[in-house]
Amino acid sequence: MPELPEVEALSAFLSERLTGRVIARVQPVAISALKTYDPPVTALEGRTVGPVTRRGKFLDIEAGGLHLVVHLARAGWLRWKDALPAEPPRPSPRNPLALRLRLAGEEGAGFDLTEAGTKKGLAVYVVHDPAEVPGVARLGPDPLDPALTLEAFTALLAGERRRIKGVLRDQSVLAGVGNAYSDEVLHAARMSPYKTAGSLTAEETARLYAALGSTLREAVERSRGLAAGELKAEKKIGLRVHGRTGQPCPVCGDTVGEVSFADSSLQYCPTCQTGGKPLADRRMSRLLK
Repeated sequence: MPELPEVEALSAFLSERLTGRVIARVQPVAISALKTYDPPVTALEGRTVGPVTRRGKFLDIEAGGLHLVVHLARAGWLRWKDALPAEPPRPSPRNPLALRLRLAGEEGAGFDLTEAGTKKGLAVYVVHDPAEVPGVARLGPDPLDPALTLEAFTALLAGERRRIKGVLRDQSVLAGVGNAYSDEVLHAARMSPYKTAGSLTAEETARLYAALGSTLREAVERSRGLAAGELKAEKKIGLRVHGRTGQPCPVCGDTVGEVSFADSSLQYCPTCQTGGKPLADRRMSRLLK
């Protein structure tokens, strides 16, 4: 799933290519992806694109007083093309295309929104105000916002009885962090994903806060200037523990472990994060019985 660093890079990539350009056509292909109907997507046509920004994991493309807000979900992506096909896109069960946006001009530049797999979560909204999008309205503070000081971060965790892994992923607590970067932040902070958020000491909270900022800023910096098609590969290369089960930890050399859940998994280093003790993988334990 694209998270804060990738969506930040996508917003910068689109800003360079869309700002000041006129939208010629917006063509929904997968109707299930379109979550709003008033204003219609056709209301964007003929409008000039203004700022392209990121709101958590949401892309916000402003165009003449309207906003095209996109959430790429787990398997969605944006594919830029300097020259889109002239023929209109056609719905097909085997076609991952969800929406096409074409700019005015002879070259027909623009982008396709695509989504692989059968579980469809990609969401597109056309609204007057981004706050009309439920997922945007409930977003917590952005981890890269200077207003999120150590004191403010400490207040967010105060009284939390949930595991820190789940708290970091909760978009109403922090906007933009998902499964991958929560693993990376906790590894950088040398902290167990099972630790109760509200039980952190002042030193642990400060360590986690520093790891949150440094991990995300480094990822954003690595992605800066990359084309949309290069971002997925860059993310995978930059991860130290997430998605690297069974490989050596780049810090201590211990084997990266995994805990599996119904629809996701987490990765961690036992030496760096849990005092050398493996975390119980309940799914694997059931298989061994």
